[in-house]
Amino acid sequence: MTAPARFAAPADGRLDAAMRAAYARDGFLILEGFVPPADCDALQARAAELVDAFDPAETPTVFSATTQEHARDAYFRESGGAIRFFCEAGAVDPDGRLAVPKALALNKIGHALHDLDPVFDRISRSERFAGLAAALDLAAPLLLQSMYIFKQPHIGGEVDWHQDATFLYTNPSSVVGFWLALDDADIDNGCLWAIPGGHSGPLRRRFHYAKGALTMAVVNDTPWPETPPVALPVRRGSVIVLHGLLPHASSANRSARPRHAYSLHLIDGRAAYAPDNWLQRPTLPLRGFI
Repeated sequence: MTAPARFAAPADGRLDAAMRAAYARDGFLILEGFVPPADCDALQARAAELVDAFDPAETPTVFSATTQEHARDAYFRESGGAIRFFCEAGAVDPDGRLAVPKALALNKIGHALHDLDPVFDRISRSERFAGLAAALDLAAPLLLQSMYIFKQPHIGGEVDWHQDATFLYTNPSSVVGFWLALDDADIDNGCLWAIPGGHSGPLRRRFHYAKGALTMAVVNDTPWPETPPVALPVRRGSVIVLHGLLPHASSANRSARPRHAYSLHLIDGRAAYAPDNWLQRPTLPLRGFI
């Protein structure tokens, strides 16, 4: 596979036969122009307001998708039902102080923006996303996790190969990711990469609680498929749908350009959400699109 299939996004989020076939084959689906520019503007403006109000002296928690060191911090562990701020490793000095301006220091904001912020709630629960969830056969869609991802210029960290079901496990597996590009994303500034068809394999690892601590456990040591990975560069406003078992990754951003994105993860309410998953919301019940 030399180039991923791309489709113009339907206004109502519904998928035609060709789109459904591409998703079933590849485990991902690129929908160009899915979110209008005004909504992209609104998300970026609201994120900027949240960052402006954030006091980095409260916590310099660093998020690393490679080392998972953040898993030791209660600030991270209790973020499933909150809006929390996580820094890039390259933005914090050895004494725990920001080494770059606050607006350029953050890795992401997570994990309940879609429930606790009115702007993110409105766009996350738009008719477009509701139609897309229905088209993916999520009979009882629940909006579980949201992240505003910065991928900052020069210091935006890489994200290793992973499956979303590793972190958001249900039985049967049901998690689906909607990844919205808020800037043009390309190879230079850290676009997504995926292994086409890799979603047909097993779940390899689980990030979960064991004896009171978060741990990454191997559940199947099958190697990643030998299928060559493909880059998924997209223009602003495009959405990439990601199957929960699809191996995907992104490289570091060493360019002078940002690569902001908004990631929304859904599960099917008919599936059992594992009680030992890292993300728990004891005081914030899950909601669908209503």
